[in-house]
Amino acid sequence: MTVLILTTEEDVTADMVVVCLNESEVPVVRLDPADLTGSVALSGEFAHGSFRGHLSSGGRLVGIDGLRSVWVRRPGAPAARAATPSAWLTEESAQALYGMLLGSGARWMNHPDAARRARYKPWQLGLAQRCGLPVPATLITTFPRAAREFAGRHPDLVVKPVSGAHPQDPPRAVPTSRVSPETDFAAVAFGPTLLQQRVAKRADLRLTVVGDRLLAARKAVVAGADPDEVDVRFAASAEPWRPAGVPPVVAAGVRAYVRAAGLAYGAFDFAEDGDGTWWFLECNQSGQFGFIEVDTGQPIARTIAEWLARPDAGGPEPAADPDGTDAATR
Repeated sequence: MTVLILTTEEDVTADMVVVCLNESEVPVVRLDPADLTGSVALSGEFAHGSFRGHLSSGGRLVGIDGLRSVWVRRPGAPAARAATPSAWLTEESAQALYGMLLGSGARWMNHPDAARRARYKPWQLGLAQRCGLPVPATLITTFPRAAREFAGRHPDLVVKPVSGAHPQDPPRAVPTSRVSPETDFAAVAFGPTLLQQRVAKRADLRLTVVGDRLLAARKAVVAGADPDEVDVRFAASAEPWRPAGVPPVVAAGVRAYVRAAGLAYGAFDFAEDGDGTWWFLECNQSGQFGFIEVDTGQPIARTIAEWLARPDAGGPEPAADPDGTDAATR
């Protein structure tokens, strides 16, 4: 049985998992749907009450009924690199590829339907609240007056994109930024704007969830740090990420979140305030983890490889400690 990884060729994070799968002698095929009609080919036949399908990539041929799991890591748009690309060809290729894979019986990380829904940040915030995770006061609006009133109630705000990265080529990360007290908010009329109460944080937290396993990392805010540097991705800090324990109440909320979202993998971002409260910021269903593993030594890639390699479709997840924290995080 083979593990199928759908991602770009440049995805070095996926390389880490491929190495672990190879070490375990688990067959793995990696392809980018963007290469369909080029170096990637597919075929599926429905006849006599049965289905037989195959994928070919880089000289490797794999039967769709021989897949044990599919990792939808960071795939390109189907047929994006075809000789004559078009929106029509992309849709046709997506229907063919994912339509066949959805009938394979393979385990998904993450299922395309769950992954698509999980991208919506307003949905994330609502689910986090329902699961008991603290969420900073947040407003998403195109009404300047609503923004001004919200700023009156919460004078220390940050602004962030609703959707995430800007869809240029290559995609550009848009940083979370502190809102100036002089802002008049007239510009929110030109597009949905997400305003959020700033958490006076003492640390950033990344909680990586793989199945039922939780691997948390903490990056402390150094004394004297610029309070306007609110986005850890762009902050000028040499402080490393370090392994961290997970409070039981957070572990319970996160597990409820991934169950409700139908996710096998999630990268949760939290901000820890001075009282030790973990404030939910977002959950990226395909978030990076390589930088965390490099700093902390946590076996995230191996944990993903073990989940993908499991032969069963519904067996128990790897055991976690009773307090909700993996031993590897301590």
